[in-house]
Amino acid sequence: MLQFTIDESRCTRCHACADDCPVNIIHLRDGWPTIPPAKQASCLKCFHCLAVCPTAALSILGRHPDASVPLRGAFPGAAQLETLLKGRRSVRRYRDENLAPELIERLLSAGWHGASGHNARKVRLTVIDEREALQRLRRDLLARIAELAGRNGLPPKLEYFTTFVRAWERNGKDVIFRGAPHLVIASADANCTAPLVDSVIALTGFELLAQCMGIGTLWNALAKWSFEQLMPEIPARLGVPQGHRIGYVMSFGKPAVVYQRTVQHRPDIVRVDY
Repeated sequence: MLQFTIDESRCTRCHACADDCPVNIIHLRDGWPTIPPAKQASCLKCFHCLAVCPTAALSILGRHPDASVPLRGAFPGAAQLETLLKGRRSVRRYRDENLAPELIERLLSAGWHGASGHNARKVRLTVIDEREALQRLRRDLLARIAELAGRNGLPPKLEYFTTFVRAWERNGKDVIFRGAPHLVIASADANCTAPLVDSVIALTGFELLAQCMGIGTLWNALAKWSFEQLMPEIPARLGVPQGHRIGYVMSFGKPAVVYQRTVQHRPDIVRVDY
């Protein structure tokens, strides 16, 4: 049951919900919006109808519009967003301390609200929320790299990982995780429409909110390759569901570095055909 209800004391019968429904299942009965029982199975659960109603008259799936955040005047200005996109940096220096659990929850919620193909919403964000747990993972991973190197078992393109073991043994330099206290793995059901893209979109939302909150992030290809090719048992050990594909991995935590300004990259590579 969709629990599609209309507060007739608020509804102006403007039909915005019916006009915006992606699958056209909202019909009008005597001018009032309704979803016929035969059409309910086609609902994408996208909540466009709840979001578009100008008078907060529509509830669906147990969600009431008064519990949502009004958007008018709440978005960042274009100049602020542009500076955020141009000023974000990959952080490779972190403080050795955990983030507060409520901050991590906000980041995960922002990531999970990202767009997904066919509104599948099958992205899973698996997080290491304690620096001690990540330290244990680093120890196990470096031991696996050393073991594979000792029997010439490293994949040809990952043979240079042996330098990461030496860097740690000689001066405690953590090349793979860069000393970050936390890690998040974005994965999605391999059978959904766009599992890899959906995962990257989720991490993009996660990162943008993190940057606004003063939290550093790093798109961590080294960790992703390690989990896929060197320690494939790690995702299951951390709780990534069976049948999921890892889209990407991100390190995060309080940064030990502060960047002061944007940089000037080469001109945009854009082609416009008319």
